[in-house]
Amino acid sequence: MAKQRFVQTRPFAVLGMILLIWLFLPPIIKSWLNYSFYEMQAPSMLSASYLRDIQDYWTLRTRKKTELIEGIRDLARLNAAYESRLHENEMLRREIARLEEILNLPSLPGYRYEVARVARRDINGWWQQMIIRKGASDGIEEGAPVIFSGGVVGRVRKVYPNSSVVDLLSSQQIRLAAMLEGDDRPISFRGGINPSLRAPRGIAELVPPDITANERQPRKVLTSGLGGVFPAGIYIGEIQVLELAPDGMFQSGQVILHPRLNELKEVAVILPIQGERP
Repeated sequence: MAKQRFVQTRPFAVLGMILLIWLFLPPIIKSWLNYSFYEMQAPSMLSASYLRDIQDYWTLRTRKKTELIEGIRDLARLNAAYESRLHENEMLRREIARLEEILNLPSLPGYRYEVARVARRDINGWWQQMIIRKGASDGIEEGAPVIFSGGVVGRVRKVYPNSSVVDLLSSQQIRLAAMLEGDDRPISFRGGINPSLRAPRGIAELVPPDITANERQPRKVLTSGLGGVFPAGIYIGEIQVLELAPDGMFQSGQVILHPRLNELKEVAVILPIQGERP
């Protein structure tokens, strides 16, 4: 009888011993084991991502010619709009350079964009992150900001040789300085609690009491450029309701993030140009 009880409790005893060993392991060994485990599963994860891309390619090949022609026409319109914006940005760069020379101001730091495909998304009550197919071999650095055409995506948390883990803007790990459109006073933004199958949300804090927002006239939240991580003026989300904080001095409210945040297939990592770090 005692032997049978021992056999039944042996798995729990083994699990307890493993947990005790793990608790007393030095941090450097834990970090090495975590890194090794990730590197073991990375090839299968990245391979699955490449296979999805191939599947999408052959799916597009089966489309009718009329659908492809319509798609090409839409892309041509977008390219024309982007070319116009590029010319406008070039004119603004020249104007900024001229003003810097006149006022004898230091130049703004230069950036480059490293485009990366999304390999996997972990979006649930515990995690709000994605894994991208670019890593240290592509110049990605920890803490680098990540954006897409609709605004801020998040920040690189961990970098591996050929992949990186990105904390999404909706993650509670994210905190950054922000501002409201048309108002240069700094506010604070942080990720909120985001259950699965819900639109991503964040929280704006330290909003001045004279700011108003409602559903008809929401206020856009942008990066402020403070902290030297995100350049200023990148879209974060919008506030529709503001409430007075318990201290009575500032307001706070939910920030509705871009609806595409949880569906992205491609993002861009902002990296400083060599020798021009902020």
